[in-house]
Amino acid sequence: MRTFTKTLGRAQAAAPAGFFGCEAAGLAWLAAAGGARCVRVLDCTDVALELEYLDAARPSERAGRELGRALARTHDAGAAGFGSPPEGWDGPGFFGPLAQPLPMSYARDEHWGAFYAEHRLAPMLERASDRLDTGTRRAVSQVMDRCGAGDFEDEDRPARIHGDLWSGNIVWSGADAVLIDPAAHGGHRETDLAMLHLFGCPYLEAVLDGYQGAHPLRAGWRQRIPLHQLYPLLAHVALFGAGYAGPTARAAADALRIS
Repeated sequence: MRTFTKTLGRAQAAAPAGFFGCEAAGLAWLAAAGGARCVRVLDCTDVALELEYLDAARPSERAGRELGRALARTHDAGAAGFGSPPEGWDGPGFFGPLAQPLPMSYARDEHWGAFYAEHRLAPMLERASDRLDTGTRRAVSQVMDRCGAGDFEDEDRPARIHGDLWSGNIVWSGADAVLIDPAAHGGHRETDLAMLHLFGCPYLEAVLDGYQGAHPLRAGWRQRIPLHQLYPLLAHVALFGAGYAGPTARAAADALRIS
């Protein structure tokens, strides 16, 4: 069997303690939902993750539509609370690239807005703060206030989400789309869909069509995309610099316009 070993490599420092274990637990938890296909973990150590090898294929509309249907099933499998870790995992959480992962806290909140403000936006705003202007920092703080006040609440229960579902974390292999590199936790289903929009995704409308056929989204979800993109955009400012400050400012302003 061909395998792929994920490691930082000899030239780089060791991964943070628990990094590979967290990823392995997230992949197993997502796969257990019986929805979207996830890369299979063959072995996990403190310094590496051995995975099944995925032969790359061209994306297709059919595969995109099936990914949408399968992702809805994964989300519908649910979680213990907003911010809850993968089942059985009691270590730290991480978000971001292998070479520079950022800490990601867990919680078991009853309300999504309070979780998002306290455990996602607040810590990431602090990391990105010195690369943002006063107006942007103020706007993000106002979004946090609205989150805490319950302005964006709905009746949807915590979903089992990938948590970092940009197009680079989808491998098109054979007839399937396969998920890799999760930051898995209990969250809002719209977060994964907003991530798919952030940097584009092949056959995105087919993905959305498949998703809506399996689990129709609440009205106005497209207007809420910037709200859910605000966290990863702040992370990009923290990781890669002020080049992402403009998109972050626009996302905060758009989020504040949500009625």
